[in-house]
Amino acid sequence: MDYIAWLIPLGPLVAAVIGSVIAYLNPRASSAHLVTWIGLTVSACASLLCLMRIEVTPGLIVGGYSWLDFANMRVPISLQLDATSLVQICVVTVVGTLVSYYSAGYMHGDKAYARFFAIFSAFVFCMTMLVLADNLLVLYMFWEGVGLCSYLMIGFWYERPSAAKAALKAFTINRLADTGFLFGILLLWLGIGQVTTAESGIISRLDYKVIFDALPALAAAHPDLLFMVAAMLLLGAVGKSAQFPLHIWLPDAMEGPTPVSALIHAATMVTAGVYLMCRMSPLLVLAPGVLVFAGWLGAITALLAASVALFQDDLKRVLAYSTVSQLGYMFMGISCGASNNLMSLAVMAALFHVATHAFFKALLFLSAGNVMHAMGDVIDMRKFSGLKGVLPKTHLLFLIGGAALAGIPLLSGFWSKDGILGLLISAQAEDSPYAFSFQVFFVVGLITAGLTAVYTSRAYWHTFQGKEVFPKEAGDHPHEATTPMLVPLAVLAVGSVVLGLAIGPTGILEGYLHEIPHLPVVEHAEHHTWVLIASAAVALAGVVVGCLSAKQAWTFRSAGAVGQSFSSAGKSRFYMDEMMAGMFVRPLEFISARLSELDLQGIDGLWRNIVELPKKAGWAFSFMQRGQLGGYSLLMAVGLVAYLLLLSFGK
Repeated sequence: MDYIAWLIPLGPLVAAVIGSVIAYLNPRASSAHLVTWIGLTVSACASLLCLMRIEVTPGLIVGGYSWLDFANMRVPISLQLDATSLVQICVVTVVGTLVSYYSAGYMHGDKAYARFFAIFSAFVFCMTMLVLADNLLVLYMFWEGVGLCSYLMIGFWYERPSAAKAALKAFTINRLADTGFLFGILLLWLGIGQVTTAESGIISRLDYKVIFDALPALAAAHPDLLFMVAAMLLLGAVGKSAQFPLHIWLPDAMEGPTPVSALIHAATMVTAGVYLMCRMSPLLVLAPGVLVFAGWLGAITALLAASVALFQDDLKRVLAYSTVSQLGYMFMGISCGASNNLMSLAVMAALFHVATHAFFKALLFLSAGNVMHAMGDVIDMRKFSGLKGVLPKTHLLFLIGGAALAGIPLLSGFWSKDGILGLLISAQAEDSPYAFSFQVFFVVGLITAGLTAVYTSRAYWHTFQGKEVFPKEAGDHPHEATTPMLVPLAVLAVGSVVLGLAIGPTGILEGYLHEIPHLPVVEHAEHHTWVLIASAAVALAGVVVGCLSAKQAWTFRSAGAVGQSFSSAGKSRFYMDEMMAGMFVRPLEFISARLSELDLQGIDGLWRNIVELPKKAGWAFSFMQRGQLGGYSLLMAVGLVAYLLLLSFGK
């Protein structure tokens, strides 16, 4: 089993190394994708094999090697195979592999074709190690690796100013959150060192087992420190998973190639924050206030992003804000761990939605990529419509993905979304001090579900229904995507249909995650029939409203001045970018400018003056070195007289 487990990260790692060499030798190498295909396929097969064969109670540590081993510092690179990591890793590798298959057709002919697949492989490698790491510091190392790869992928077409700016924005915001995450890791290391007497290296203090075994003592001795650690870990998760107010980087990430959008939104980067909270759930459950705060952030994010999506005309931006909103759902699900020993069920609900969302969101993004290809890279829904005739297969695939996202009954999104809503009902126990918060979260969840159905059906109708209209960039004969691009979408569509049915009604995920170490043994989630009915009714009503609004061209602008103001605010993303600029960017720019002046004119100015002293002194005496013999004779005579006078007075 050891060698099979190591194939999961080694497949994409070898592909990244070989792909980098190919990219250096021939950036346009048309076969560069084959290395990525092979590496990721091996990784996906190994992941599925481990999921089927591994004993997940309490988890298996697959030893690797000591990266650093001297004095009292030991840095092992090992893999942790348990229920949490294996469910997540299967999502990462399977969806990542399907996206790589699609990418070969989408990126065909790009001048940096080989570079794309080299970075793609590195991206998946970093994500696999993030998920499989058995200690928090190694997780953080690859957490930063994922951030670096996202920067390279978002800014892949760096010649475009918008792409370079979007990449820098994503990188900067995530570094801000990651600084807090690192601070939390250091605090945790310090706290564990104070409550344990076991001789251990620096890194072994951050092994998950060591952390979780030390939690009772840490909670008793340093509850405030534990609260701060939980808050800092949440900050890291908020940045990676694009939660309010740090969500503003994710929609701009659409500047990268469409397969990159699918990879980031479905399989890799944005799910890392949710995974971190699931992985560290034994710690977070001891800080219920932090969990509830995470729920409030998720509720705000879900509702805000869904509202913004209603007003977007760019098809990919609709899907991007949808991702932000669905991540908010996952945070609300995780927050249920603050109530009545529901943490194990909260982890299940979040991972279930991560899995289903990965399939239907990748399907939607790649279908949008087909639309872009056919429309000459135009993605503004105001410039095309009625595409079901020229893109019949893409139309069907987008319809399946959109229906799953909207929560249409029996599709994947319906089951996973209902799992979170049902858990929010269970969390509203009378003896819970956070019952009101969970009541609010449930209401927000239902409203968000309705809005999701509205903007999804609106995007579908604008794109595929109505009068057939093409932009001039599409040429005379727009065409359907090629078969190699459609086959991965078909697999994703099957997953969008059957994954929810396979997991939701059967409870198979509950059986697999039957015991999470250091948490109470999970009981079966309570099913609320009326929640299923309410969720289905809201979804269907939202679909009707969305289709009618698109067909009849209903807008808020027809509702008077208030409607026009709301519409303008929605199109401007409710001015979140401007607010963040006013609250953080401009004050930091002002402070930086003043510090720069202090540095240049004060500190540097002082040293420049000191350096200039010899030069000025030399200039002051330069009149003595003019190269004139008469002047030298005069100075010698004056000096001699002065010397004689000095001797005379000295006597």
